[in-house]
Amino acid sequence: MTASVLSALHRCAIGLVASIALFSASARAEETLVPGPTQYIAALGDPRATSGDDAQTWGFWTVDPGPRGVWVKDYPALLANSGKAPSGWQFNPAGWWVEEHGLIMEAPSFPLPAGKYVVTGGREVTSVLTVQPVDASGKQGWSLADGATIYDVTHLHCRAAVYTPAATGQSCTPDKTPTQVFPMSPGIAMPAVEGCSKRDYQVLIVIGMVVES
Repeated sequence: MTASVLSALHRCAIGLVASIALFSASARAEETLVPGPTQYIAALGDPRATSGDDAQTWGFWTVDPGPRGVWVKDYPALLANSGKAPSGWQFNPAGWWVEEHGLIMEAPSFPLPAGKYVVTGGREVTSVLTVQPVDASGKQGWSLADGATIYDVTHLHCRAAVYTPAATGQSCTPDKTPTQVFPMSPGIAMPAVEGCSKRDYQVLIVIGMVVES
């Protein structure tokens, strides 16, 4: 893989050191910011929302799925290897993920673990995302601190969508993805794929956790 491609794949890490400094200055005395490895949340919902009860629909990548991905054009090789990617994850034909450069990714885990995540979009805003445990009805509450919105902490260069068969028995495969649209520009939805339903996710960068002192 070329150096320029690697640079593009890691664009989500830009500005994280500055974000940590901004948050540290406003942290409450009884809580402590614990920086950690960069992780990612796949979030749904109104970009203008500051809270909700649907975090059970949000996914979580504990490691950056981009560099572990497989190019859409290499789907035949992935298929020939029984769907196992070089990095070890297993392709799921019932629901497969693609990112903004045209890489098939491993699926995030669901639901999002409860806790207080320090999140940023790598722009101006860093906030604390508080995620509640899943309740008896299956709902999972969430809220962003200091009036931040999902949009404020979304990294606009990062994109993710999951593709599922549009109907029972319908063929929905990555080889039908229109590759000429990659890489995607900010603000443009991920491409439609023949035979598939699509759900676009917003990507939040996690730079640490807030824990009780």
